[in-house]
Amino acid sequence: MNSLDWAVLIGYFGVMVAIGVWSHRRVDDVSDFFTAGGRMPWWLSGISHHMSGYSAVMFTGYAGIAYQYGVTSYVTWSFPIAVGIAIGAQLFAGRLNRLRSRLGVASPLEYLKSRYNLPTQQALAWSGVLLKIVDVGAKWAAIATLLSVFTGLSLHQGILITGVITGVYCTVGGLWADALTELGQFVIQLLAGVAMLVTVLGKLGGVSALWTVWDELPDTHARPTVGPYTLTFLLAYLFIKTFEYSGGMWNQAQRFMATRSARQARRSARLSAALWFVWPAVLFFPMWTAPLLVTAHKPDASDAYALLTERLLPHGLLGLVIVGFFSHTMAMCSSDANAISAVFTRDIAPALSARARGWSHRAGLLAARLSTVAFLGLSMAIATQVNSPTFKDIITVVIKWVAGLVGPISIPFLLGLLRLFRRSGPTAALVSWAAGLFAFWLTNYGLDDVQLQLQIAAPVATSLLLFVLIGFLRPEDTPERDAVLARINDPDARRPPLRPRVPCQPPRG
Repeated sequence: MNSLDWAVLIGYFGVMVAIGVWSHRRVDDVSDFFTAGGRMPWWLSGISHHMSGYSAVMFTGYAGIAYQYGVTSYVTWSFPIAVGIAIGAQLFAGRLNRLRSRLGVASPLEYLKSRYNLPTQQALAWSGVLLKIVDVGAKWAAIATLLSVFTGLSLHQGILITGVITGVYCTVGGLWADALTELGQFVIQLLAGVAMLVTVLGKLGGVSALWTVWDELPDTHARPTVGPYTLTFLLAYLFIKTFEYSGGMWNQAQRFMATRSARQARRSARLSAALWFVWPAVLFFPMWTAPLLVTAHKPDASDAYALLTERLLPHGLLGLVIVGFFSHTMAMCSSDANAISAVFTRDIAPALSARARGWSHRAGLLAARLSTVAFLGLSMAIATQVNSPTFKDIITVVIKWVAGLVGPISIPFLLGLLRLFRRSGPTAALVSWAAGLFAFWLTNYGLDDVQLQLQIAAPVATSLLLFVLIGFLRPEDTPERDAVLARINDPDARRPPLRPRVPCQPPRG
């Protein structure tokens, strides 16, 4: 990097902070901070949903997969996510919006107290928070790894720089700042991604390289499934990502909650699905052709994309692509921080403290900002350990830990929205959650030589089976729970005012 690249990078950071400061004026209470007051346009929600779904891990871990295996990186990753979000647009997006517009909640998990009970809400809240600390830690480590390639900064220095800047804008501006910075980041990513694609095509002989380059690459590069990424893995990933990206990742649920209506939430989800279907293919093509242009130094080839940009791009464009790396990670991490802050402020703290149940709007907003800072600090501390023997490497955390653990957390949360599962109550939710976590431990650490697809699919499949089976054998539906489901599912139910003033105390059982 030279001074021009540094100017682009520093200018980007400055714009992100400025957006956060500007968004501060739109935040009056926790409803604004966590759900944008229910006033976010569907197109902004859709772009924000898309941008908050992936990070610089794409340019490290998944770039390594693309370098080694080719198009399977798209077929077994972004394609199933696109399909999963399209399914979620029909099943979950509108219902998640009604949590805010009908029940007046500001956190995705607030409704669980009345849908199940307080212990269920707390079990899902605590386990989800702990998982996200590890997940976001992996994202910080990924972007710090890239930063070290270009600048020579240490891993710890890179984590500190990106974490502090992200913390400034998402803490002061809440979900509005997240969404608006993600819109800016999307534009930057678009410019950087197209610049990289055009540069690579020029290096390989022009547009015709889109279809002729495959003759020069290994035969396996054109196969949709190869190596450990088999058809079974693809189906397992589709199964998991349908839950994860349809709201099982709470930051994704917030985007649907923030729109004005259930209809707009569904439009938002469809836009995100379309972006996931098209845009990753543009980003992946240079990674697929990277073996013809550079030689990766790391065993997992996670440095391939960074080496490619250093070799091919002139200064200025190099800085823009590096900014694109940051835009992914900062989008995901800031949105996760906001979601975790919502869960802590609205779900965990009121259960632990009588004082928290009586917070004023001002006190609740302060608690939201402080918990955002605390989450970012903890995840940054975890990031410094992501390559330790406990976590092994970045891609292990992302694929195994997140994909394996999000299922047991999201099954009771998302299926609890549907009338079809009205018989599944607190027992079904807690048993399915606990059994799913045990299945994760068993397949990842208790048994040897377990296939990757089984490690990923077993926890969510176990949770789903037990959630349905226990609901059938031990139904716990009550008139009160049925009333909650009616308000979530009935499209003709009477609507409250557009922007309810959300009290800090969660609704009572």
